[in-house]
Amino acid sequence: FATWAPLIHALYGDKLNALLASDTTLKRNFIDSVWACITINFGPRTVTFPHRDYANLPFGWCAITALGNFDPDKGGELILWDCKMIIRFPPGSTILIPSAILRHSNTRIALSERRYSVTQYTAGAIFRWVEHGFQLDEAYYASLSKAEAAKDTKTAAGRWRRGRAMFSKMSDLVEAAEATLARKQQSK
Repeated sequence: FATWAPLIHALYGDKLNALLASDTTLKRNFIDSVWACITINFGPRTVTFPHRDYANLPFGWCAITALGNFDPDKGGELILWDCKMIIRFPPGSTILIPSAILRHSNTRIALSERRYSVTQYTAGAIFRWVEHGFQLDEAYYASLSKAEAAKDTKTAAGRWRRGRAMFSKMSDLVEAAEATLARKQQSK
């Protein structure tokens, strides 16, 4: 995630760190994870129907991991409907997708096989909770003056544009990789 979408990854990390600092009873799911939520589907033959995860951050990413014992050449493929792609998705594989905007599902497996999944994500409401000062939307909006409310409306209108700008361009990724290689060579 940090390699392919460093700006979005940093946003996730910043918001999760702020959330955890605001409530010491909350714990990170995994060391160094930037996702606040995890869903574990115990199967025994986990299948999802075509869907988008509308409650997630629209420009955000989630990590989907397939587990179990199934023949990936005969089932369990991941389908990205909007991209018209069917992806071989064997047990132990993880994929990162913007699940709020891409309709996705997976195919069935044989009755004798087992498939489980682990999905890591951060719900959009968690981003709002942090951005609204760790309070519900109703309390946040009630606390705003007319000028603050107008500013918030303007900020919200540009959120998607700012989110889209956080997606990496290949040229940015190549430049970052070259800079990393140069630093490693200098340190030798």
